[in-house]
Amino acid sequence: MNERIIGQVKRVSGPVIEAMGITDARMLELVSVGESRLTGEVIKLSGSGAVIQVYEETTGVAPYDNIYGTGLPLSLELGPGLLGTIYDGIQRPLTQLRELSGRFIERGVSAEALDRKKAWGFVPALAAGVDVAAGAVIGTVQETSRIEHRICVPPDVSGRLVSISPAGEYRVDETIAVVETSGGKRELSLMQRWPIRTPRPVAQRKPLNIPLITGQRVIDTLFPLAKGGTVAIPGGFGTGKTMTQHAIAKWCDADIIVYIGCGERGNEMTDVLTEFPKLVDPRTGKSLMERTILIANTSNMPVSAREASIYTGVTLAEYYRDQGYHVAVMADSTSRWAEALRELSGRMEEMPAEEGFPAYLPTRIAEFYERAGYVETLSGADGSVTIIGAVSPPGGDFSEPVTQHTKRFVRCFWGLDRQLANARHYPAISWLDSYSEYLDDVTPWWDERVGPEWATERKDMMELLQKEVRLLQVVKLVGPDALPDSQRFVIEVCTMFKNAFLQQSAFDDIDRYSTVEKQLRMLSIIMAYWRRGQAAIKRGVTLVKIRRVKAVQEIVKMKFTVPNESPEEFDRILARMERGIDQLEAIYA
Repeated sequence: MNERIIGQVKRVSGPVIEAMGITDARMLELVSVGESRLTGEVIKLSGSGAVIQVYEETTGVAPYDNIYGTGLPLSLELGPGLLGTIYDGIQRPLTQLRELSGRFIERGVSAEALDRKKAWGFVPALAAGVDVAAGAVIGTVQETSRIEHRICVPPDVSGRLVSISPAGEYRVDETIAVVETSGGKRELSLMQRWPIRTPRPVAQRKPLNIPLITGQRVIDTLFPLAKGGTVAIPGGFGTGKTMTQHAIAKWCDADIIVYIGCGERGNEMTDVLTEFPKLVDPRTGKSLMERTILIANTSNMPVSAREASIYTGVTLAEYYRDQGYHVAVMADSTSRWAEALRELSGRMEEMPAEEGFPAYLPTRIAEFYERAGYVETLSGADGSVTIIGAVSPPGGDFSEPVTQHTKRFVRCFWGLDRQLANARHYPAISWLDSYSEYLDDVTPWWDERVGPEWATERKDMMELLQKEVRLLQVVKLVGPDALPDSQRFVIEVCTMFKNAFLQQSAFDDIDRYSTVEKQLRMLSIIMAYWRRGQAAIKRGVTLVKIRRVKAVQEIVKMKFTVPNESPEEFDRILARMERGIDQLEAIYA
């Protein structure tokens, strides 16, 4: 990058620097501060002054230090080699930084985001002489065993393909094609750059009517999330936000996972960095890192880098979406990102809003979540970005600003419950506080692919859970023995549903992932037990007798005993349950 002096340091306030003598600077321009070349970004211009947020520790920066401008916005390098890499908030590869500076990142140290020495096997998809539009696929690179990296024409380029390199090995910065545009010739390489705060363009947005299958029953059956959708996971400390995201990252049917550790504790981020490479992708049997990008930005890193990390992650996701892949973004957690906004806003002496957060907090949250979507890409393929954002409200208070504003811009809400977590009920997603507005959108998919009874069974089960809440209030006053068997049976079935269906063990080989077919069969059996038992009670059969039916214990244990590949076993359990209740009804007839 060609750097030039654009001004000098006037005042330093943590990561925020006031500059003076600004001559030729642009808003959101990438700059270097001082002789250590600390990376920063212009966030405010006023006459001959400017405000710069620096992404590194500013200790040692003094007034009258030079500020160097690049003329470019903060941008990412996009190309083969992203998958399996661990970056910080501004796309510096942490593995290379450790080799350069040891265990602690030194100020001013930087490394190329993409390896310039590694050669990739490029296979052209077009011939010279054809017209290419923005987003057109000109060739492919096999990035990992599962992911074929499609080399696309950048969104701001279109014209005639003058030349294209033959199949062979090329480094990311080598020219592989030349396009004749209206403004002259543009050389294309395997790599392109894109500003992190600018959404990548698409041809059109599509309806969100295909669910993201996670294998977690409480999510897929009760509160489904659509591909291209947005969801918030709020919960206090220790309720399982990170573990829920880990389970989704491993088991969901997204092609690519982008995990953003935004302001998390160092030990928690260390667990992620050490455990993710050990996880095995259940679909390929190889490392999960072959389809994962990790962005590590711990709580002791500069707050401005934390603020940028969210945009870094979603830009990487959009890049793979444009290749026709379905990408899931795990943001953990957006509360730390909002706190970084608050600190930067305070240092710039802006007028605070609720709880000290800046007045533009809702706008920033909306801008982030609106970059999700199921789209038709510029090349005509279908791709999606699904954003799963964890929220860490202080004290588990869902009425605080970040949670409330996030609820305005997401269509799915998985509220984590402290009491469920304390009872070791995981995932600790509350069936009373959570909701999904994608329900009507994904119902046709369930009807067509799984079974038409899904919507009815789910609706009946949710009504039962609401009845249970009212009955438990009565039980607290008068005790369970005061209720008739018909009402006690409601509590009985709901308890079975919570233990046999909603609670899921990540350590059990059978229970840790449930196919949608298994989920529907389990739900149908529990609802069949409810209907048959209710009818038997009306005929005079006591609840005690119904509980003693042997098949009831089989229903409770079916999540552990029936593999995904053996749906016929559910027919046997259902038949045994109905036979047992038939025998009771015959006695009382």
